[in-house]
Amino acid sequence: MNTGLRITAFAAALTAAFGTAYGVGKGVGPTGTPERAEHSGHSARGGTPGGGGDGHGGHQEAAQASAPGGLQVSDAGYTLSLDTRQVGPGPAELRFSVKDRDGRNVTAYRTEHGKELHFIVASRDLTVYRHLHPVRAADGTWSTPVDLPAAGGYKAFADFTPAAAGAKGITLGADLSVPGPYAPAPMPPATGTAEVEGYRVALGGTLDPGKAGELRLTVSKDGKPVTDLEPYLGAYGHLVALRDGDLAYLHVHPNQGGPGPDVSFTATPPSPGTYRLFLDFQHEGKVRTAAFTVRAGGSPGATATADPGTASSAPAGEPGGHAH
Repeated sequence: MNTGLRITAFAAALTAAFGTAYGVGKGVGPTGTPERAEHSGHSARGGTPGGGGDGHGGHQEAAQASAPGGLQVSDAGYTLSLDTRQVGPGPAELRFSVKDRDGRNVTAYRTEHGKELHFIVASRDLTVYRHLHPVRAADGTWSTPVDLPAAGGYKAFADFTPAAAGAKGITLGADLSVPGPYAPAPMPPATGTAEVEGYRVALGGTLDPGKAGELRLTVSKDGKPVTDLEPYLGAYGHLVALRDGDLAYLHVHPNQGGPGPDVSFTATPPSPGTYRLFLDFQHEGKVRTAAFTVRAGGSPGATATADPGTASSAPAGEPGGHAH
């Protein structure tokens, strides 16, 4: 099993989306040091275990001319409005709404992967990650508990598809802050595996900017492959990628294959740069999150791999490091 990613020719791409498929990654190389980058990207999603993709909001078009996912607070006539712009540190409640072009709260959404809306909060230095499950009130106001551990800048992402006829999937982003003294942490280094509560997740595959490449994440426990992963949000794995520098949001799901040990994605990174990948997987009734630092692009032979030092887990719906 390969545990590295080979990143080949530099290929700048201003627009593209993450596609989804189940396959086997390939290619190995020496461990490299990721570099910071500030390019734009786009989000895209796929399907459910063992079947065709539902598009998760129609984001699996090969390319789009619109702005990258998560970089705008308003898009396609919809706006992410945070009632809570400053919290913590520590436990707090976030409240927000999605407004239409007339300023009214949106109250009708398509259900995709078990949820009307997927909500992510990440720190600007990409060392804190939360995948939250907010509850919507009848008036269209959403609320969710969150626990952000340290002062600094954060970004909230709302990933949804309105129920309006012809509406496409949208990812909106808005700034959030935790007051107090702050010094950004360095990007975690790249390695080949992530250790999470006795689980080992190995990352392999190829990844080229502007080209479709397969990522394989292989889950084992106590040295044995895990072959009975449980569906989480309609899939055996849930992957979010955030690009360092601007936090462009890229979101994918597998669309076929069995319940482990491999969870595979086909990804087309929109540009060279450093990304953080956050893989959620569920086993024995608990969701765990493995975090990876990935470098896409650069000179031939550059690599990108996983970071074991920042992977962690928490029960679904509860706060925790890189957790749910």
